[in-house]
Amino acid sequence: MNIENIKIRKISIDDVLALQKISLQTFKEAFTARNTEENLRIYLDAAFTINKLLAEIVNPFSEFYFAEIEKNTIGYLKLNVGDSQTELKEKNALEIERIYVLKEFYGIGVGQILYEYAIEIAKLNNTEYIWLGVWEENLRAISFYNKSGFVEFDKHIFKMGNEDQTDIMMKKELK
Repeated sequence: MNIENIKIRKISIDDVLALQKISLQTFKEAFTARNTEENLRIYLDAAFTINKLLAEIVNPFSEFYFAEIEKNTIGYLKLNVGDSQTELKEKNALEIERIYVLKEFYGIGVGQILYEYAIEIAKLNNTEYIWLGVWEENLRAISFYNKSGFVEFDKHIFKMGNEDQTDIMMKKELK
């Protein structure tokens, strides 16, 4: 697999079914092992409905991007600014809400490419800092963000079905 062949494409409402498919698959791949089937189902049934995804796609303060190889979607990125941010809602910030990659493409740099794309967008918009929340048990992601210059600044509760889980909130100064 040659990562130079990976293309990043902003998605539109025409991509909603593909977004739903990859959202469900990547979330299950990332979180099934450490969550109950019921909690996962409750979360997925609420988070990735067609109507919810359409509302997110048309929101002018959120953007989705697909990572594709030969027109096959292998990952995606969701960014939020302004009032679409899940927590901070600061004008000078950009939130990476989601970077998800299909498991079969782990380890070849797809997540890195999506991350670098998010940084480019943040810089183009003169963003002062970029931030995100990452599950405290996702040590692989925490390590990646630490190596990329993010620092922990807070924690918040993420509701996974009927269970409260803790996300570590991390940010990186860009200016």
